[in-house]
Amino acid sequence: MLSEIVDLGFERIELGHGIRISLMPGIQKMYESGKVKFSSLHNFCPLPVEVMHASPDCYRFSSPYLKERERAVKQTFQTIDFAERLGAPFVVMHLGEVSMHPNMDSFVKLARKGELFSRDYVRQKIRAVEKREAASGAHMDRVKDCLKRIVEYAAPKKVKLGIEGRRGYEEIPSERELPALLDELNSPQVGYWHDFGHIQIKENLAFLDHAEWLRQIGPRAFGCHVQDCIWPAQDHQPPFAGDVDLAKLVPLLPKDCAWVWEMSPRKTADEIQRSVKIWKEHFGA
Repeated sequence: MLSEIVDLGFERIELGHGIRISLMPGIQKMYESGKVKFSSLHNFCPLPVEVMHASPDCYRFSSPYLKERERAVKQTFQTIDFAERLGAPFVVMHLGEVSMHPNMDSFVKLARKGELFSRDYVRQKIRAVEKREAASGAHMDRVKDCLKRIVEYAAPKKVKLGIEGRRGYEEIPSERELPALLDELNSPQVGYWHDFGHIQIKENLAFLDHAEWLRQIGPRAFGCHVQDCIWPAQDHQPPFAGDVDLAKLVPLLPKDCAWVWEMSPRKTADEIQRSVKIWKEHFGA
């Protein structure tokens, strides 16, 4: 798989959260032989041995259960260790969620039924905001306690932590919470990781303005997941295959940020190469 990605023309690869630990020795050998370089690892990488399928949210820093939070921290330490060994400068992280209903899937269903901005949609959205705001404080406190330990662990290893922009309003942090979280952590080891598909879903469902958010947070971005999104919520599409206005949005991110393509595994090599060609025509290498 790694060789196939390199053959498509990508210089660096992000190792995903579905990589089993049994594969790591072979990956290490490829890295040491110079056959592959890594941009980032997506937490948790490798996959915890007790988890049977790719699940970046199998352990949550926001959990009310101490044992789960400790497992999340321990697995993140392991991801950081592997990032250091593989020369990957970044670990991409999910931080958890506020357990609540309605969640984002409810709004996607309403939008698909043609009920975006209907009275029912607006009522559910107001209820979601009220529930999340009431519950977020305790969840954020638990997240911050975990993150402070992780930042301290990552710093001497020269691995930076990218907090990924998530698709769900219930997920942590929200766009309102992230700037304050970065300010409180006050560390060069922690920054934002933009996901074009996830944030476009939020724009499609009227939770934010994609461009306005990037104007605010873009300077604090370490990297991004490049993908497109077909309205309202079909993400992980090849760039230029959906509705994301990449020509407007890409210039709002730092030129030196990491550009990591993240697409559905069902996409063909031809589809990917076609989008790479268009990308180079628009933005260069």
